[in-house]
Amino acid sequence: MGIIDDIKDTVSKAVFTPSSLLSGRGGLHAAQILLSLVTFVLAAFRGGSTHTYWNYAMFTWAFCPIMTLIITIIEMFKLDIILNMFCMDWGDFTTGMAMSSTLMTVSVAITYANFYACLKCLYGWIVSIFAFLCGFVYTLEVVKDKILDKKKGSYLSALPGFWKVMEAFVSCIIFISLTGYRDKPALILCIIAYAIPFPILPLIIATNILKKLKKCLPFNLDRFVFIFLVISVVLYIFAAIVWPIFTFRNNPRPSDCPPSFCIWAIQFMVTFMTYVNLILFTLDLIFTLLGICEFKRT
Repeated sequence: MGIIDDIKDTVSKAVFTPSSLLSGRGGLHAAQILLSLVTFVLAAFRGGSTHTYWNYAMFTWAFCPIMTLIITIIEMFKLDIILNMFCMDWGDFTTGMAMSSTLMTVSVAITYANFYACLKCLYGWIVSIFAFLCGFVYTLEVVKDKILDKKKGSYLSALPGFWKVMEAFVSCIIFISLTGYRDKPALILCIIAYAIPFPILPLIIATNILKKLKKCLPFNLDRFVFIFLVISVVLYIFAAIVWPIFTFRNNPRPSDCPPSFCIWAIQFMVTFMTYVNLILFTLDLIFTLLGICEFKRT
């Protein structure tokens, strides 16, 4: 009966609390949603584009405010108390989402300004300014959670989970930057190497967030993650060797190569991000191995 009483007590606390919107956290969420939507509308009004960077920017300015709105509604109705009891660490999830949104919005702001802001592009500068404001308000939430409130992360906002987020983010940058690989089997093999770890990362993140699901797994998740990381490191070592060779062999940098319109510069971005992800996967592998071997971090 004790468990049933606990459940009843928890459900009774889930009541509508509009006052949460007037708190500092509620104000930040309102600013994030408003600025993201304004930026999305301004960028859409400017005109469509087939460029993958533009599509990724539009996705970011839609995805981040939607997730913020969902979090706000859940906290407004105090449903986070129920979620916290049954399936996840809500504080860790919200801080992790703020960190992920910061990563996405800041990177998109830099990318958009690089491609669409110029001396004669006033509208591009307006969108870029709003894009940087989006990144700024998401950064403020991270500062509030991690520095002012000193929230401790259990997974997503801690190093193991955020490493996975970083790996997935860098993979996204690689995918939206892929170009010049047609009729080149070696580069297509590299794309396959990039693609194999990518869909598994969100599954690992979701399984670790949902604590009850993790306990129901018929295998040890940490050992599965270790095997996954070993395979990922091998795949990225392959890509880190093959992609630069078959991309830049007999293909020197053109004399006129602006970062926003030069295919060579975008291909270099893929190479650079390949090495970044190789480092991330390698460090993640080392710390995962230490965790399996029960080394304690100070």
